[in-house]
Amino acid sequence: MDRLWQRVRSTFIDVIEWTHDDPPAGGAGADTLVWRFDRQGGAIRMGAQLIVREGQWAVFVNEGRIADGFGPGRHQLSTRNLPLLTNLLCLPYGFESPFKAEVIFVATRLFTDLRWGTRHPLIVRDPELGPVRLRGFGTYTLRVNDPGWLVREISGSRSRFGLDDISEQLRNLIVSRLADLLGKAEHPITSLAGHYDELARELRLRLAEEVQEYGLELPTLLIENLTLPPEVEAALDRRSSRALSGEPAAGSGAAKPPLPPPLSASALTPPSQEPA
Repeated sequence: MDRLWQRVRSTFIDVIEWTHDDPPAGGAGADTLVWRFDRQGGAIRMGAQLIVREGQWAVFVNEGRIADGFGPGRHQLSTRNLPLLTNLLCLPYGFESPFKAEVIFVATRLFTDLRWGTRHPLIVRDPELGPVRLRGFGTYTLRVNDPGWLVREISGSRSRFGLDDISEQLRNLIVSRLADLLGKAEHPITSLAGHYDELARELRLRLAEEVQEYGLELPTLLIENLTLPPEVEAALDRRSSRALSGEPAAGSGAAKPPLPPPLSASALTPPSQEPA
């Protein structure tokens, strides 16, 4: 009987935590936003320890409905600190038997050095150069600011939801809004480099509301470079070289100053001297 009880008890979960390495083959590493604790069919013992580390948030979910959430700290589970789950499971107050529910962890730390870039050139009209193709790239940081919304609306029933699941959508948003911003910008293409900070700030503000729909925020966004096609850059370099050397631009139509008229033969002969 004791062996049977030990076997049954071994299926109960006493500690719930996420160490960013669990499970080793599950890919729940440093780039994971949402990770579902694997109960492996076991039940959670009432009185179990829930360990939530700094930069994490944990929530109990029952049949797709979000119940009680926990911030960083060590929490001993009871019906007192699980009021919503107790209500969903119709448990009596002071219930001490094991129960089954999903536990989902969300990484709330700051994800840094994430990169974005244009996959195809952006067509931008310049007042001097006309339509020009631009490529751009940069970096941004990402943070979950509404964990419950991210779990409910985005991650769904997945066991893991990582940066790789959202980075492509974020890249598309950044590039699309950048194209809109450049299309309305009044700065010439040749002077954009002096306005990267201004453009990045405006771009981040435009993205804020859309990114919030995922329960996320972009604390910082940087434009590192906006590049022209090589042939346009070469043409601009040639024009700059001519300007520095004082050579007139090609096709400028500048006329050379006229030569003075040739002198006549009489002008070259000294005047005759009459005898006194």
